[in-house]
Amino acid sequence: MVKKNKFEKIINIKNKKASFEFEFIDKYKAGLVLKGTEIKSIREGKVSLTEAFCFFRDNELFIKQMHIAPYTLAAHFNHDPVRERKLLLQKKELKKLENKFAEKGLTIVPVRVYINDNGLAKIEVALGKGKKVHDKRHSLKEKDAKRDLQRMDF
Repeated sequence: MVKKNKFEKIINIKNKKASFEFEFIDKYKAGLVLKGTEIKSIREGKVSLTEAFCFFRDNELFIKQMHIAPYTLAAHFNHDPVRERKLLLQKKELKKLENKFAEKGLTIVPVRVYINDNGLAKIEVALGKGKKVHDKRHSLKEKDAKRDLQRMDF
């Protein structure tokens, strides 16, 4: 008998722009502190990470500019779509990230939002270094070559 997951709809929202703009060094999985209607909007897949970024305040990690659309069925108890949200990591991971974040040229970028098997919203953040223009061109060339190979296979 196949065990059914109570959260059958798979939510996996990626930040495609991040992989083009940054070279990832480390990746971390973090929990999100959400309000009531935010998790319902995430389960509907109404999240945008394109302009989101992470920062430290009082030794805690926060995400800013992550847009979670207001839940349509909530009357006046809706949330602010772009409020700052706290990310939940272990202390040792936070210390490690904060030390590396202090280095020049490194930034913390949200990569994807997903719902795990327990029904909790998780976010994957990466410590990244900005790509130069020639690196971006190289990425585009690889992407085009891969697409051409796929076309030839059919």
